[in-house]
Amino acid sequence: MANKNMVDITTENFQQLIQSGQPVLVDFWAPWCGPCRSLGPTIDKLADRYEGKVKVGKCNVDENSELAMKYDITTIPRVLIFKGNDRPLEQVVGVYPETEYAKMLDKALAG
Repeated sequence: MANKNMVDITTENFQQLIQSGQPVLVDFWAPWCGPCRSLGPTIDKLADRYEGKVKVGKCNVDENSELAMKYDITTIPRVLIFKGNDRPLEQVVGVYPETEYAKMLDKALAG
């Protein structure tokens, strides 16, 4: 990943990341998905904007099918927000403006 603030989320590191106590934004995506690619720059901006406060990462559904199945990821892009456990606080499907994701992250930080 080109962004130093972005985490590559895999089945292997997922539990450790979400149990860190920090909010975690997970962008479930695939390289062949056009809307996923268009969401990429927004996720990069969020990673920079929330550096040190939120872990922001991408999870390739083709490479991490167990994780995708666990969260019933049948439509992508899908963004889930976690904090402290493996139950998502929020999730959205599709591409939204950066402000919508920021609202969800600010809520997770406040809660």
